[in-house]
Order: sequence, then structure tokens, then C-alpha cells
Amino acid sequence: MKKQFLDSGKIVGTHGIRGEVRIDPWCDSPAFLAAFKTLYLDERGETAIKVKSRPHKNITLAKIEGVDTIEAAERLRGKIVYINRDDIQLGEGVHFVQDLIGLEVRDFDSGVLYGVISDVLRTGANDVYEIRQNGKTYLAPVIDEVVREIDVEGGVVRITPMKGIFDDAD
Repeated sequence: MKKQFLDSGKIVGTHGIRGEVRIDPWCDSPAFLAAFKTLYLDERGETAIKVKSRPHKNITLAKIEGVDTIEAAERLRGKIVYINRDDIQLGEGVHFVQDLIGLEVRDFDSGVLYGVISDVLRTGANDVYEIRQNGKTYLAPVIDEVVREIDVEGGVVRITPMKGIFDDAD
């Protein structure tokens, strides 16, 4: 089941004396997180906060409505911020990392199970799926030649592995 509210960053400190907070973004970029006008302080979406944000280097600076002093901002340090998936329009073939974690990874042709996605690593050139099975970890580049089909609803990613990804590769 897909989570409605996705953890997207952590308040790591204050900025200035007027109550701004520094958020370490866990999403694509500081600019992506700065585009949201409403964030949430819990994974059920019960505590909505109105924000005006902007990217600043590798963080997002946010002014939270009603938080006007450095002391009030400091009390939010360590809080996780969430976004509502309904506030986002993803492009074709784009998925939330949280929706990929736990999907089975199977051979595109034979259906052989290689494991499950345990993490998605960002390398710069392309993402890499961390696949775990029987205590072993494998890394598969997220490129068109390898990742052939992603079926989040069906719970599976179908790949054509490159030579050497798995111990028993041809």
C-alpha cells in the first residue's frame, strides 16, 4: 500500500533570527521541496504547516507560518517533514523511491527472482537499485538496457541484468 504522506526532509537547524528553518531535503533537490506551500509534521498529515521556501545551496530554507522567532524555530529541530503525494504530478515513468523499496526484482525473460529492492542510490550519472536476496546485496544500474519494466502496482521490477551483477550471471 502506498503511503499518502512521504517523508521528504528533516529540519536540521535555524536560519537567521526571524524563525526560518533549514531543511535537509530527502527528495530530488532543495528546489523540489521548496515548491511546496504546505508540509506536514507527521506521516498521517494531521499537522499541516504553511511554508514559504527557497533553495539555498544543498538545503531548503523555509519560513513557517506562525514561527517568528529563533526560539520557536529551534523547537522544530529534528522534526521530519512530509509531503502529500496528491500535491505532486510525476512524469511518465517517474516513481517515488518509497514506492520502489520492497518491490521484487525479476528477470525480464525468465521471471527468475533476483531479490527485492532495499534502497535506491543516487550516483549522479544514473540511479542504482540495491537488491537484496539471501543476505547478499547486488547493485543494478537504473538504465534502459537493464531496467525493462517497473510495475509498482504489481509489486515487481523486471530487468535484463548486465554481466557480473549477480554471482550466477552468464
